[in-house]
Amino acid sequence: MTAVLDHPLVVFVLCLVVLWLSAQIGVRIRRKRRLLNEDEYADLGVIQGAALTLLALIIGFSFSMAVGRYDQRKNLEEEEANAIGTEYVRAGLLPAAEAARVRQFLKSYVDQRVLFYTTRDANRLEQVNAAIDRLQSDLWSAIQAPVNAQPTPVAALVASGMNDVLNSQGYTQAAWWNRIPVAAWCLMLAIGIAGNVLVGFTMREAAPKPKQFFVLPGIVAVSFFLIADMDSPRWGVIRVAPQNLISLSASLHAQ
Repeated sequence: MTAVLDHPLVVFVLCLVVLWLSAQIGVRIRRKRRLLNEDEYADLGVIQGAALTLLALIIGFSFSMAVGRYDQRKNLEEEEANAIGTEYVRAGLLPAAEAARVRQFLKSYVDQRVLFYTTRDANRLEQVNAAIDRLQSDLWSAIQAPVNAQPTPVAALVASGMNDVLNSQGYTQAAWWNRIPVAAWCLMLAIGIAGNVLVGFTMREAAPKPKQFFVLPGIVAVSFFLIADMDSPRWGVIRVAPQNLISLSASLHAQ
C-alpha cells in the first residue's frame, strides 16, 4: 500500500477505476431488487448526501495534513541550509588546517544533501545516504580533536554549530517519513466506494450509460491524486526543491 501511495498517478488511476466500478455495482444491485418508491428514494438520498459530505470532510482534512507536511519539509530544507552555512563560517574559528578540512567536508556534504532531495532512483539514493552518513562521521571527527585540545567557548560554538548541522538532517529525514497514515487512506477509499455505490443504486434511469458515472469518481480520484502528490516527498509532481541548498552550494564552491 505504501509503495502505491508513493506514486500519485497510480493512485489516480486505481481510484478512478475502483470508484467507477463501485457505481456500476450499485446499478446492478438495484436491477436485482424491486423498484423503489419515492419515500425510499428520499431516504437513500439523505444517506447518500451524508456519505458524500463525510467523504468531502475527510478529503479536506487529509489535504490539510498533506499541505502541512509539505510546508514542514520546505521549512526544514531552509533551516538545514542555514545551519550548514553558519557552521561553514564558524569553522574559520578553528586552526587553519582543521578549518580547511571542515570546510571541504561541508562543501561535499551540501552536494550530497542536494542529491538527497533530487534523486529518485532507489539504488542511487542508497549511495547518497551512505555518503551522507560517512561525511557526518568525518565532520564530527574533524572538529573533535581541535575542540578537545582547546575546550574554549569559541570551540564550543563550533561544536554547537556542527551539532545543529547533524540534527537538521535528522529532522528533515523524520519529516520525509511523516506521511498520512494508511488507515486514513483506507477510510477515504471505503467511504468513496460506499458513496459511489449509493449513487449507482439511486439512479432513476432504467439503463444509465456507464459514462454518466465518471463525474463523481473523477472528482474524487483527482482529489486523492492531489493529496497523494503533496504527501509524496520524492515521487510527486509537487516536491520541495532544494533551492536554499543549491544556492549555498554555489556560494561555497565559488569561495
